[in-house]
Amino acid sequence: MNSSALVINNLTKTYSNGHKALHGIDLDIQHGDFFALLGPNGAGKSTTIGIITSLIKKTSGDISIYGIDIDKNFVKAKTYIGLVPQEINFNTFEPISEIITNQAGYYGVPRNIATPEAEMLLKKLDLWDKKDQFSRNLSGGMQRRLMVARALIHKPKLLILDEPTAGADVEVRRLMWDYLKQLNDSGTTIILTTHYLEEAENLCKNIAIIDDGKILENSSMRTFLSKLKNEKFILYTEDKIPRDLNLNGHHFSLIDDNTIEVSVSIDSNINSLIHDLSIKNIKVKSLKNKTGRLEELFMRLVDKNGK
Repeated sequence: MNSSALVINNLTKTYSNGHKALHGIDLDIQHGDFFALLGPNGAGKSTTIGIITSLIKKTSGDISIYGIDIDKNFVKAKTYIGLVPQEINFNTFEPISEIITNQAGYYGVPRNIATPEAEMLLKKLDLWDKKDQFSRNLSGGMQRRLMVARALIHKPKLLILDEPTAGADVEVRRLMWDYLKQLNDSGTTIILTTHYLEEAENLCKNIAIIDDGKILENSSMRTFLSKLKNEKFILYTEDKIPRDLNLNGHHFSLIDDNTIEVSVSIDSNINSLIHDLSIKNIKVKSLKNKTGRLEELFMRLVDKNGK
């Protein structure tokens, strides 16, 4: 099997109005990866996905999916792809079990195989008790999960998720995260676009950041996050914090008499800071990390590109 799930070489897209959405981007996403494709609105993410899935015609460049050139055999390449688009686009007057099994038919999956497979997917995504309901009666989070089930019915090797948890509450997002991790662990390659950067940080192994149709970053998530030099913590204390507190060079601000925000170098140890406070008779009862690591680096990179 080809080790690359998706290879993009020098991909460009110029729309008829002259807008150049993609400026020769390159990506090589390996089989089994959980890959974050991130960028602000209008950066080129949806255009890239649209070209991969044949919804948008490219201007130039080459794309292969598991070694299949989409210009030469897109029918074959498409069988490897499962797409969860941003917009809800199924028949809202159709029972959800029918939505799944009918989708299987588009890929030549016989109904006697599709029916038990649909049952398995709906159970995994906590939708089985709704199987006979019209999809229009589902909540937004349930509709999102239904989109995932539909995309997986033909067992694609590559799953593309375009804002899969938009509008979903925290509980639904966590359920989706757990299922997507299981799916990836079982060998499915996943490409994720999301504005919930915590989602990408928790799920993804590798990352590309695109802005103005150009790739600004393409690395492992760990390598990218290692560029962050400081993290911010909120510390809650049992003892009143004196206004003239000195923390050996740590930058901090008092939020109230028992709450402090501290900037800590990633080379430092938060435990040593807690120890310093205890020496000053200030006991820390709890703390939380305020830093959205990926969000901070993402904004820094995009802001720099905009200058």
